[in-house]
Amino acid sequence: MRGPVVVLGDTLLDRDVEGVVNRLCPDSPVPVLDETSAVDRPGGAGLAAVFAAAQGAEVVLVTALADDAGGARLSALLAAAGVQVYPLALPGATPEKIRLRARGRVLLRHDRGGASGDPGEPSEEVLRVIGSASAVLVSDYGRGVARQPALRDALAATRAPVVWDPHPRGPEAVPGVHLATPNESEVRELVPAVPGASRLATASRGAQGLRRRWRAGAVAVTLGGDGALLCHAGSTPLVVPTPGSAEGDTCGAGDRFAAAASLALAEGALVSEAVQAAVAEASRFVAGGGVAAALPTDLAPARSAPARGALRALPRGVVASDRVGVAAVANLLQEVRAAGGTVVATGGCFDLLHAGHVATLQAARQLGDCLIVCLNSDASVAGLKGPDRPVMSEDDRSRVLTALSCVDAVLVFDEPTPDAALSWVRPDIWVKGGDYATGGGDDATILPEAEVLRRWGGNTVVVPYLDGRSTTDMIVRTLAERTR
Repeated sequence: MRGPVVVLGDTLLDRDVEGVVNRLCPDSPVPVLDETSAVDRPGGAGLAAVFAAAQGAEVVLVTALADDAGGARLSALLAAAGVQVYPLALPGATPEKIRLRARGRVLLRHDRGGASGDPGEPSEEVLRVIGSASAVLVSDYGRGVARQPALRDALAATRAPVVWDPHPRGPEAVPGVHLATPNESEVRELVPAVPGASRLATASRGAQGLRRRWRAGAVAVTLGGDGALLCHAGSTPLVVPTPGSAEGDTCGAGDRFAAAASLALAEGALVSEAVQAAVAEASRFVAGGGVAAALPTDLAPARSAPARGALRALPRGVVASDRVGVAAVANLLQEVRAAGGTVVATGGCFDLLHAGHVATLQAARQLGDCLIVCLNSDASVAGLKGPDRPVMSEDDRSRVLTALSCVDAVLVFDEPTPDAALSWVRPDIWVKGGDYATGGGDDATILPEAEVLRRWGGNTVVVPYLDGRSTTDMIVRTLAERTR
């Protein structure tokens, strides 16, 4: 591959609630589900990106994230899966699909998030990465990302093979895509069927109609457990059967199919070869237990336990505050952005807060309309600085930081780097103390976060730093004095 595989589309938060049913509700004849566990995972384009990354590909996801807890959760889950998120702004709430399940069967699906809003404009970096892709998968879930004009122009201009996984509520595919991958029901909604026609005839007629309408190179209609039907320039369609019978939960099978086809095209496969590979991969996916078995276990943890890479709603032990945690940051972002303000963020361990820290925070706050501190959790600090750190717990560090008038909110993160937090917050400016500016080199070398900020057009800066202030030096001096 000459460049990353780019997945572009709408990302949802999928939540599976497992439980047992032993009785009916006393006030209505419906089952009562006693919850035993719940898991979160990216859905929509996010799930397709996770599948592609799990195959070892470098994956970029261009999607829209909302300024709410759902958006923060998605950012953390995607980062944990190794997906590079290039976020667009998303007005409103994160779309969620909540499945209530018992004994492996879905009892009810509860959707929330409301009507979709128009996503924000892509940055120049987003347009660049589409142009440099080895393949592009458009995973359209009808919520607006695939409709964004600048993104459509970039898709039309790229030389990479484009796979379009359509949605009936979404826009038509960009003319000239290499492969479109609708399922049977989508084809019937997009192209009216002839009454009395056979299943294969309906699929073939619909595929040829879409191929002509979209000027697509080929259209593959997925047929569930029966494989796929591929229509291309020739008059005779190619039926690709599944390698064996597979029964199970088909949730996510279409995303797995589209991701596998995209990866094959990125490696130079013919369209027919890509469809055969995709059918085989989707069949293995269903036979192997579906999405629950296919995702890494730490990507969909029990909600009662913190996830690896989770952004903390509230540090343990901290009294509920309107300045600490995901909800506090979400409220602040919505308020500042609604007023057209500038969001500034900085990050670090902030263990044993000293005058150097305060100087950096005060200088950072003057650059915009709010300052969000991305704070390394206790586990993150220990991983970076050793088992003897931090000296102060994340609870206490959060309390001290929010006591400063220059700090508007604190967001605790578990990763070694704040990449997931930054992808959700999308600050206009990221600030570090001036000690990071020594040593020369370009800004990406000086500030590792600079590459992440470029994904949405943010800027990185350094501010003056007070020399001679260091938490490590303070600890060393204190220990030396104790041993005298």
